[in-house]
Amino acid sequence: MNPFEFGEKFRIEVSGSSHGPSVGVRIGGCPAGIEVNESGIQLQLDHRKPGQSLLTTQRVEEDKVVIESGIENGATTGGEISMHVKNKNVIAAHYSSMQNTPRPGHADFPAKVKYGPTDLSGGGFFSGRMTAAFVMAGAVARKIIGKSGIETMAFARQIGSVSVQRDVSESEIRQNTYSNPVHTAAAESVEKMVTEVESARRDGDSVGGVIECRILGVPAGRGEPMFRSIESVVSQAMFAIPAVKGMEFGSGFAGSTLRGSQNNDGYALEDGKVVTTTNNCGGILGGLSTGMPIIFRVAIKPTSSIYTPQHTVDLQTMKPAMLSIKGRHDPCIAIRAVPVVENLAAVCIADMMLLEDEGEKKIGGKKWE
Repeated sequence: MNPFEFGEKFRIEVSGSSHGPSVGVRIGGCPAGIEVNESGIQLQLDHRKPGQSLLTTQRVEEDKVVIESGIENGATTGGEISMHVKNKNVIAAHYSSMQNTPRPGHADFPAKVKYGPTDLSGGGFFSGRMTAAFVMAGAVARKIIGKSGIETMAFARQIGSVSVQRDVSESEIRQNTYSNPVHTAAAESVEKMVTEVESARRDGDSVGGVIECRILGVPAGRGEPMFRSIESVVSQAMFAIPAVKGMEFGSGFAGSTLRGSQNNDGYALEDGKVVTTTNNCGGILGGLSTGMPIIFRVAIKPTSSIYTPQHTVDLQTMKPAMLSIKGRHDPCIAIRAVPVVENLAAVCIADMMLLEDEGEKKIGGKKWE
């Protein structure tokens, strides 16, 4: 399988590199007649666009989507969708001195071992720049799942050591997340999070974060057991995002400290519908949706490119060396990863829904709800 492809029914293929001409995505399996327009795709790209504040990289890219095929007159045609954003603000000189000194925290060393001499300017295809493709695909996917009343949303639950400890409502996520520079839904945490990032930036360092994503409206009984479980598919997709180092669903790791009587979600009836009184399972049991919100969190490591001198080796002389990284880098990559997570989640759910809908048509059955 092409390592740059994902999905079975709603299939995406990513192309390009950080310092190449463009970053693009091809989408197969999208039904015809889905209302998608350029402005809707552009809105999602603008959420992850760099250079919007001192808290993100100062590599300013327009990131204007160019639709090549598959969308006409504001709707999908049923054919392959192809689109890209151009790379314009590229300074390769920042990386010319690092060809033989792998950057700590980056894929430089294992990539050289695997591929031999290769251009990793800006991180090449290992760069977070590639996530623009995930966002473009997600902008289409969220229109597909939106027809079934399904919505994906995300926010920064934690930036550095500053964490949102309280429950956050869906209305807060919708209203607040993209109205502040740290992409959090908790208004009272914005100032502390900004201070956390600015402090690291002034020190020539970086911080990580935790992104919480919610998927609302998925009916009970969706997903497949074993290797096509919702957790399996979503986790596979999320770990394609550079800097992701951890995943948890529902109560996650904290749930391991509880007793079963505390962590189990009791069942109840609400307006004639089966619901759970709590949602420690994160809306998933046995790999299948329970009908409750699907909730997961993604741990993002601190940005690897920092200005603080770091230990490395010179691969040409095979001697120890010190490396001071130049260029323009995010002091906290988690901020711009928020729209990536919520759009990639939409890709996962669109693939799952289309695949199951196709299966039901083939067997002529209808799921019990």
